[in-house]
Amino acid sequence: MERVEVKNVCKSYGKFVAVDNVNMSVSDGSIYGLLGPNGAGKSSTMRMIMNITAPDSGEVFLFGEKFTEKHKKNIGYLPEERGLYPKMKVVDQLVFLSELKGMKKKQAYDNSMMWLEKIGMIEWANKKVNELSKGMAQKIQFISTINHNPQLIIMDEPFSGLDPVNSRFFKDIIIDLKKEGKTIILSTHLMENAEKLCDNICLINKGKVVLSGNLQKIKEENSKNSVIVYYSGDNSKVFELEEVSEIDDSGNYMEITLKNHVSKTGFLKRLVLTDLEISRYESIETSLNDIFIQCVSGKGEK
Repeated sequence: MERVEVKNVCKSYGKFVAVDNVNMSVSDGSIYGLLGPNGAGKSSTMRMIMNITAPDSGEVFLFGEKFTEKHKKNIGYLPEERGLYPKMKVVDQLVFLSELKGMKKKQAYDNSMMWLEKIGMIEWANKKVNELSKGMAQKIQFISTINHNPQLIIMDEPFSGLDPVNSRFFKDIIIDLKKEGKTIILSTHLMENAEKLCDNICLINKGKVVLSGNLQKIKEENSKNSVIVYYSGDNSKVFELEEVSEIDDSGNYMEITLKNHVSKTGFLKRLVLTDLEISRYESIETSLNDIFIQCVSGKGEK
């Protein structure tokens, strides 16, 4: 079943085209990455999925239907612009926001205390939001998105500004939510996070979809013939080898892109004949970040 379908959606603000004929299909129980550089149209697309703004043309379907008010209680939304009520107590904040989604007060309170215990903030339950550190406040904002047990969770740049500890914390919760059968859409320009989490992706640039589909399949289709070499010594002769297409040299580490027909095993034999002392040699998989750069620069556009 498709939780979300976006069909030929367009959105302009004056003369600026923010979203240009975008199509997306998000399967039940999956993590879907809406990717692209800043200003690509990710947030505008999410706002149309949420019915915060209406598309100029095209259609959006949630749970197999066009958006209605009844869908709101089944959606958790973390906007890019974070916002909590600073004078409210933490637990009151969580209960209030869950009640807005249709949850009964007792259940909202129980869920809030359960989550506060889980994230190690139970002793902050009756503290005001403005007493929290930035990292703590981000945790509360995140929990407020999922506290009412939504089936569809939409997060706009959830990792923005997070330190490594909190970033890991968020990723662990997102993985747990997927295991529970939740459907998650997240936007990010951080390709490393998307690569670790997402089943399927849609890469948007300048309002247009430039790449979409199953992440693993996309990586296989865009793989390049590359190796990593850790070395010491003079590497000048490596640049002269006819098998080499491109070299990214960092002093004692090289990422070498070989011409398509070149065998990686055969190239190693050639490499040992140069003046290098090789401590490590391995084949590498094309990263999502590489694919992202190729697409955004126009080299990999489809």
